[in-house]
Amino acid sequence: MDLFAERLVRWHKRHGRHDLPWQQTRDPYTVWLSEIMLQQTQVSSVIPYFLRFIARFPDIAALAAASPDEVLAHWSGLGYYARGRNLHRAAQLIMERHGGVFPDDFDPVAALPGIGRSTAAAILAFSFGQKRAILDGNVKRVLARCFGIDGYPGAKAVENALWQKAEQLLPDADIETYTQALMDLGATVCTRARPRCASCPFSGNCVAYNENRVAELPASRPRKALPHKETVMLILLRQGEVFLEKRPSTGIWGGMWSFPEAAREDGLRDVCMNRFGFEVSALDPWPEFEHAFTHFRLNILPRPLLVTAIQPQVRQPDGLWLHPMDALEAAIPTPVRRLLRQMEKDRNV
Repeated sequence: MDLFAERLVRWHKRHGRHDLPWQQTRDPYTVWLSEIMLQQTQVSSVIPYFLRFIARFPDIAALAAASPDEVLAHWSGLGYYARGRNLHRAAQLIMERHGGVFPDDFDPVAALPGIGRSTAAAILAFSFGQKRAILDGNVKRVLARCFGIDGYPGAKAVENALWQKAEQLLPDADIETYTQALMDLGATVCTRARPRCASCPFSGNCVAYNENRVAELPASRPRKALPHKETVMLILLRQGEVFLEKRPSTGIWGGMWSFPEAAREDGLRDVCMNRFGFEVSALDPWPEFEHAFTHFRLNILPRPLLVTAIQPQVRQPDGLWLHPMDALEAAIPTPVRRLLRQMEKDRNV
C-alpha cells in the first residue's frame, strides 16, 4: 500500500465513520441503495429515509414488485426524484436480466439506470472488494486540493485528470476501507466551506494548503444566471379534501402526485371547468414562494379554489380527492408537502 493510501486508512481507523446503517455489510442491494441516496444528499438527511425504505423494500425482489407510486411515496422529501424512479426500474431490470441477483461485473452494473462510473465502482468495491476508483464530488475536492489540479471538475479535461489520479492512488489491498476513508475525508474534513485543514492527514503535503489556495480549489462552476419560471398551483378544495393529479412520468416531479397547475392567474375558472368539469369560486390567495431546482428557480403561486359543483358531462380527470393528512402520505413533491402542512397547521390554529 503506497504512502497516500496507508496514511488515509490509518486516519480512517481513528477518525472515520464506522456506524452508518449501511456499513458492516457486503449486501450489494444495501450498498447500492445507500450510494444512490447519498448522491447530492448529506448523510444526516439520508439515514431516516434509508431506514424506512429498507424496512419496506428489504431486497431487490420487494422493490421490483412495488408500484411506482409506493416507491416514490417512500422517496418523497428526499429530492432528485429521478433517483427513485431509476432505482425502481433498475430493480426490475435486475429481476428480468440477472435473475434477481445484483451483477458483479462493471459493465452490467454501470448500464443500470441511475448508476454511472463512480457509483458502479463504489458498489463493486464495497460489495465485492474490487479494486476500482471512485470520483464523487467529495473525492474530486480532495484530489484537486491535495494535488493542485486546477480547473472546474465538470470540464472534461479536468475530470480526466482527476480520474487518472484516482486510478494511480488505488491500493492493492483493503480497498473497502480506502474507498470509505476517501469519502469520509471529503465529507467531514476537506469540506467545500470551512475545511478543517488542521485535522487533515495530508495538510503537510497538500498543494492547496501550502500555496494558500484552499478556497480556489477545486474551481467553481462557471457562473451562469439561473432562469426563473412561474406556475400557478390550483388548490382545489371540496368537503375537507384536496384534489391531486398525477404528473407525467417524465420531466420535473415525474410520476408524482401534485396540485394541478396553470400557466397564468387569469381565467382559472375556465381552466377548472375545461380540464376537470369543476365549477369553482376563488378564495383568498396564499403567499407565493420560490422553489429552487439545479438549473432554474420556480416561483409558485398557490391559489385556493372552492369546488362548488362537478359537471358529470365533462371527462373526469385522472386524479384523487384526499384529506390533506392522507395526501401527505402520497408520493408528492416538496412544495406540495409544504402547502399541505401549512393547510393542516392553519386548520388546527
